[in-house]
Amino acid sequence: MKEIIVDDVTAKKYARRSLLAFVIFFLLLFAGYKAWHWLYTLPSDNGLQGGIQQPLRNGLNVNEKIFQGIFNQNKLVTEYDKTSAAKEVRVNGRLGLDTAFNAAAWKLQVVKSNGDTLHISLDELKQMPKTEVVFNFKCIEGWSQVTWWGGVRFSDFAKKYGLDNEIRMQYVGMRTPDKGYYVGIDMPSVLQPQTILCYEMNGARLPMNQGYPLRLIIPVKYGIKHLKRIGIISFANEKPPDYWAEQGYDYYSGH
Repeated sequence: MKEIIVDDVTAKKYARRSLLAFVIFFLLLFAGYKAWHWLYTLPSDNGLQGGIQQPLRNGLNVNEKIFQGIFNQNKLVTEYDKTSAAKEVRVNGRLGLDTAFNAAAWKLQVVKSNGDTLHISLDELKQMPKTEVVFNFKCIEGWSQVTWWGGVRFSDFAKKYGLDNEIRMQYVGMRTPDKGYYVGIDMPSVLQPQTILCYEMNGARLPMNQGYPLRLIIPVKYGIKHLKRIGIISFANEKPPDYWAEQGYDYYSGH
């Protein structure tokens, strides 16, 4: 085997390069630590959307503006045949469902811009034309499932109950009856034709663990926005509180 001979000049050159590489590595490591420390110690975004530092929230807000700019309210999400819908529908969380609840006494509360509150029963909602949606439900945890839902199109609901002034506002806020879970959603997404106030799943009554008596189905959003067991609906021109945005997630949550 041929012997490799390294002279002193070459050895010194390799040594200098190795030393330089180590120095650069540790400088980058130190710079990374300082950048992380700077970001970690910055104040978080305001209390409404707390949970992450303001520069990160600014980045999410830029993404939101981009998505809003390309969003087409009249473009429909792909729908499927009912035979494609899952028989065993996954439950994407139980927030707001674990407190005592009197289903018989439930009425949907709709807070109008003038301060009046409507109280609407499930039977009253069922008297309206039913809309069914079979779509690919997407969760931020990475799974998706074709599911079949039925209920009242939100835009029809708004027209029926004279919410013309309210739907001119920028956002809708929804809360569970115990106020343990809450979402804020941009108005164009709520008025998209496949968004429904849902009381049926797979052609039958909505199960308790899926939000009986009424939940939101909004196919243009990830599952964290599909609030189960709607208790209160309100309207605003400023972003309403949102449970997962307060934990640092994207407020818009569209896909």
